[in-house]
Amino acid sequence: MAFDYKKEYKEFYMPKNKPSIIEVPKMNYIAVRGKGNPNEENSEYKASIGLLYAIAFTIKMSYKTAHKIEGYFEYVVPPLEGFWWQEGNKNGIDYKSKEKLNFISIIRLPDFVTKEEFNWAIKEATNKKKQDFSKVEFLSHEEGLCVQCMHIGAYDDEPTTINLMHKYMLENGYELDIAENRLHHEIYLSDPRRCETSKLKTVIRHPIRKKE
Repeated sequence: MAFDYKKEYKEFYMPKNKPSIIEVPKMNYIAVRGKGNPNEENSEYKASIGLLYAIAFTIKMSYKTAHKIEGYFEYVVPPLEGFWWQEGNKNGIDYKSKEKLNFISIIRLPDFVTKEEFNWAIKEATNKKKQDFSKVEFLSHEEGLCVQCMHIGAYDDEPTTINLMHKYMLENGYELDIAENRLHHEIYLSDPRRCETSKLKTVIRHPIRKKE
């Protein structure tokens, strides 16, 4: 039996397609930073995904992490996620100016994976794949209070869901709190190569705070 983060932590990965408020604790991630339009053929974003999965599976298949989740023989690599921002934009992201996007692509690490084991995986992947993994980092991040919602459909249609999130947020006494370390967050539950655009599932999460 494999431990699946999406099933074990449904509050973080499988919200309903209506907004809700959630407190997100500190988590550790494999991370790669970059910028530019993610849809371009040779974009930094697409390169980041290859780097992330190479390290994620090096850790998963390592004897160092075998059988560390009690009652399970293995775990499912958590879904791809991303923090996104544009300089000076405190309302989220402008979907019409994708060339100005900055991102941190991430994959969650199991809690038992230490910084030392992460560093081991970087060296192991570098030696085996003869590839440069210097852009890959160990990231600890606590999102805290957020509003989130499941978006179903094309990525470019996300503003409709975001508007619902912001309306719900305001109606419940909260305000948007996007800042340097509190960013627009997406969790990708569908593979766009294998899923119809109209059925893509993406968790959208925005940081908030109580209105003063």
